[in-house]
Amino acid sequence: MFKIGVIGDEVSQDFQTVVNVSNEFNLDSIEIRSVWDKAPQELTKNDIDQMKKILDKTSLQIIGIASPFFKCDIDDSKARKEHLQILKDCIQLAHEFDAKIIRTFAFWKFDNLEQRWDEIISAYDEPVRIAEGEGVILGLENEYSTSLATALLTERFIRQIDSPSVKAIWDPANEAHAREEGETPYPDAYNRLRPFMVHAHLKDAALNEETNEMESVPVGEGIIDWPGQLQAYVDDGYEGHLTLETHWRPQVKLADDIVHTPGGSQFSQDGEEASRICLQNLFQMIDELKK
Repeated sequence: MFKIGVIGDEVSQDFQTVVNVSNEFNLDSIEIRSVWDKAPQELTKNDIDQMKKILDKTSLQIIGIASPFFKCDIDDSKARKEHLQILKDCIQLAHEFDAKIIRTFAFWKFDNLEQRWDEIISAYDEPVRIAEGEGVILGLENEYSTSLATALLTERFIRQIDSPSVKAIWDPANEAHAREEGETPYPDAYNRLRPFMVHAHLKDAALNEETNEMESVPVGEGIIDWPGQLQAYVDDGYEGHLTLETHWRPQVKLADDIVHTPGGSQFSQDGEEASRICLQNLFQMIDELKK
């Protein structure tokens, strides 16, 4: 059976609150993104020691680091160099918690992808060498704001990289946000990425008919066939982690720039309430599967 976790800042910037909510729902794991208004690469030794102290005497596992690696412009050489250091810092943070998965991306979406495809492949030469040397996995997420917007492109990229240190983080709602470019999240896109999947995210999406745009909604209330997807995880023997990344807030819709570069107090506002609702919906669906 798959395990269940949450990206910490979807609940709160306060790590103690994240752990309290995780324990209340008997979750298995936490994925680290921003903590105490610091990005993962900015966390100090004192921050890490405090986090370890809070985790002490719990059974919670830190499953991975939700880094912002290569969420930058492909033509910005300075940013690319800075992001290699971000990757190294996030790997060291992962080692502190015996975590193996570092979430990564492949640049903000740009024109002429086919003409520049080899550029994003070669941009991963050094990250792959680093990951292989450090014994971690780069988890590429199908992210609609990036060049690998869909499961199709993510699969193609991972096949071409051809390294055991590069796997997929599957997010059905991101596929829904890709809309015309993407496929039906479940079962089509899922079946495409399933052989490469090392981790999975949990959120939902629905079309706002007034704006004709996809928006995040409570888990189980959107267009993702979550009962079918959850059953597939069981049937396929997926024993990894399914981590809540709701992106939905009950009071105010998060602005696109905050959604694409999540972190900090503005992002986490009302996150605890949103996460509680989504977790309740998730466990209700899991209970239905068991009947």
